[in-house]
Amino acid sequence: MIFGKIQYLNLLPFHVFMKAFLKNSSSKISMEHKRGVPSKINKDFHSHRVDAAFISSISAKRSKYVGLGIIAKKAVKSVIVIPSLENKSDEESASSNVLANILNVEGEVLIGDKALSYALSNDEYIDLAAMWYKKYKLPFVFALLCYHKDKKVYQKIEKEFLKTNVKIPQYLLQKASDETGISKKDILEYLKLISYKLDARAKRGLIQFYKKA
Repeated sequence: MIFGKIQYLNLLPFHVFMKAFLKNSSSKISMEHKRGVPSKINKDFHSHRVDAAFISSISAKRSKYVGLGIIAKKAVKSVIVIPSLENKSDEESASSNVLANILNVEGEVLIGDKALSYALSNDEYIDLAAMWYKKYKLPFVFALLCYHKDKKVYQKIEKEFLKTNVKIPQYLLQKASDETGISKKDILEYLKLISYKLDARAKRGLIQFYKKA
């Protein structure tokens, strides 16, 4: 299995889970990682260079996926627009650039850890997930866990991940902090804003996004 790995803080709990899952799995799944930003992983997935990955929701519309995603119930802090006279997309993004257009927000789109870092030290930004919730009263689904084959494997991953209370080891938390420049406390607070279960309300939010896109 070649898994597309997005090295953002929002997937840190999933990566911690997968490390334990693969070690303990009776199916003896082997996994290699192909790292990249969301826009690159999208391309790798659709060209079959990776077998599965969290794919930007705008790019996942016609793909097979399980009930796992990267979901913001309300605010998220890591998908923002910095007000500006000039519109600028984030090259790492797919769904967020579309979302900014849907919401008619002008400025520079920032996603991921760099966006979170900016939001933690600046007040002048627009949180796109919060704006989406204010307008539609629904969560926003930024990505879905998509796969090409071996459906049962990913259904098992979904089931086990959703019932596991993932605890991030201190050494990994410290490593993430060192790499991003974001404090361990802020990382843990940020992760409280992320949901992974594609429940009924999240599905409604996803359908609404596809209608507007």
